[in-house]
Amino acid sequence: MIHSLFLINSSGDIFLEKHWKSVVSRSVCDYFFEAQERATEAENVPPVIPTPHHYLLSVYRHKIFFVAVIQTEVPPLFVIEFLHRVVDTFQDYFGVCSEVVIKDNVVVVYEVLEEMLDNGFPLATESNILKELIKPPTILRTVVNTITGSTNVGDQLPTGQLSVVPWRRTGVKYTNNEAYFDVIEEIDAIIDKSGSTITAEIQGVIDACVKLTGMPDLTLSFMNPRLLDDVSFHPCVRFKRWESERILSFIPPDGNFRLLSYHVSAQNLVAIPVYVKHNINFRDSSSLGRFEITVGPKQTMGKTVEGVMVTSQMPKGVLNMSLTPSQGIHTFDPVTKLLSWDVGKINPQKLPSLKGTMSLQAGTSKPDENPTINLQFKIQQLAISGLKVNRLDMYGEKYKPFKGIKYMTKAGKFQVRT
Repeated sequence: MIHSLFLINSSGDIFLEKHWKSVVSRSVCDYFFEAQERATEAENVPPVIPTPHHYLLSVYRHKIFFVAVIQTEVPPLFVIEFLHRVVDTFQDYFGVCSEVVIKDNVVVVYEVLEEMLDNGFPLATESNILKELIKPPTILRTVVNTITGSTNVGDQLPTGQLSVVPWRRTGVKYTNNEAYFDVIEEIDAIIDKSGSTITAEIQGVIDACVKLTGMPDLTLSFMNPRLLDDVSFHPCVRFKRWESERILSFIPPDGNFRLLSYHVSAQNLVAIPVYVKHNINFRDSSSLGRFEITVGPKQTMGKTVEGVMVTSQMPKGVLNMSLTPSQGIHTFDPVTKLLSWDVGKINPQKLPSLKGTMSLQAGTSKPDENPTINLQFKIQQLAISGLKVNRLDMYGEKYKPFKGIKYMTKAGKFQVRT
């Protein structure tokens, strides 16, 4: 299975390595570095790279490449899913997953990785179990460990490991019993110059934070469960009940976990929440060009579009840009030719616009194609697919928990062609 794991930063330095079976030389990462050089962006590095004696499988998150080395053929998604679980575990343990934090907590990192894989095979990947095996670092615990020479390894086996519900520890008690669910949808879309949708799809997740006493049994039902396509569940979900009734029935883990992830790819179900009006002109035999863009809301059910960020990679012939935004701050880097406009919140009564001129290199011909515009945005209290939670019920315990549902839509790779 997995022989080694290398953590590589954005500068190409290997700052952590872990070996389970036999030590694999760092030189195997040279194949990865070659693929990285060929890729224009970090996200475009191939997730699977074959080498003469190994396969390299990688994920890129938080500006770190997590590269697993395997020698035998295994389902690649199995390894990639495990790497994502490693990142999520680090985030859960340390609050953030970054090179600095990993270096500061290197002992805990090695202890956690040792428990997550046994001889290269996944063993304990559930956060609840890991936290009982390896205590999360605190300032006090770090000081005590430094003085006494002890470690964060727990004294007892996790209680959940010995039960039929391995993802939940026994004897959980809370004074405030609460269950919160976040429905987060990310929309990926390509819009052509006339405003028509070329492709659009939604990647959605339901993240939960459950802090309930005892062993509660929850059921979650939706208004329109048929929307959900290509669904992936947490192991706690009873799949038979979902297949027959389209209801999520589960005994939840304690704390934060991802209940399910889903995909909506039917074009008619994907509403586009924003539009961009654009007028970008490059004239032949002229040193000036015209640049105008306006951003506005569309199909947002009256919700506010906020956190709007517009970026565009301008052609090499553009020397500089003299632009005036109606709101927000814009920057143009003459070296990288990257235009950024931090719009902020969109007011439907006064749509934000960016207008001005471009200084073009003298004697250069008109660019073959106009630049594309990339958008980032988020909309609170809206699931753009129309997914709605109907009700959440609890069985097996007598108390009444506090329940909350929150929706959010944000842009993934949202591109407008001009």
